[in-house]
This record gives sequence, C-alpha cells and structure tokens, in this order.
Amino acid sequence: MSFMKENVLQTKSFDFAVKIVKLCLEIQKKDKEYILTKQLLRSGTSVGANVEESIGGRSNKDLYHRLVISYKEARESHYWIRLLFEAELINKESKEELLTDVDELLRILGASKRTLKSNINAEKN
Repeated sequence: MSFMKENVLQTKSFDFAVKIVKLCLEIQKKDKEYILTKQLLRSGTSVGANVEESIGGRSNKDLYHRLVISYKEARESHYWIRLLFEAELINKESKEELLTDVDELLRILGASKRTLKSNINAEKN
C-alpha cells in the first residue's frame, strides 16, 4: 500500500485491538458481562483485521472496500465504548483513551479512503 509506507494504520489498528481484547476480558472476568463486550470485541478487532487483509489486496478497489469495512467497524466500536461507559462498565479514563484511539483511526481511515477513491477515479480516466 503506497499511501501507508510506514504502516501507521496497521500498527495503530493492531494496538487498538489489543486494548479492546484486554478491556473486554477484564469486564467479562470482573462483571460477568458477555453480550456487550462480545459486540465491542468483534468490532474493535475487526478494524485491524480488515486493515491487515487490505494489505494483501489485489487492486485499489479491493483495498478501498476493506478500508470502508474498517471505517464502519471503527464507528461501531465508538458506539460500544460510549455505551459501556454509560452502563458503568468502564471508567471515564478508559473511555477517553479508547475514544481518542478510535477517533485517530477514523481520521486515518477517512483520509486513506479519500486518497484511494481519488486514485481509483484517476485510473478510470
């Protein structure tokens, strides 16, 4: 992926997934809550999994499609983090740290999608 030479998105999405896994396991152990944490676990780890899969993409369209999925999963993670906070399953510090991380991922993914979409449109012409 030419626009991610340093793999910043790959690194940040993986680090985010690790934080999500640890948080969900902690909540499950402490509070015996499995339904909401399963949702966050799925969406939070899917961001990085789709970024990783996009690296092996065969075309710009394939790459774009994976980034769109990653973006949607990051938006969903944003929702679950806020919900877990309001349900008093995570503290304010955890919420703010995770929202900062996911907001950064959303900005990177959004910019990457725009760049890639522009490249795809240029290829058509």
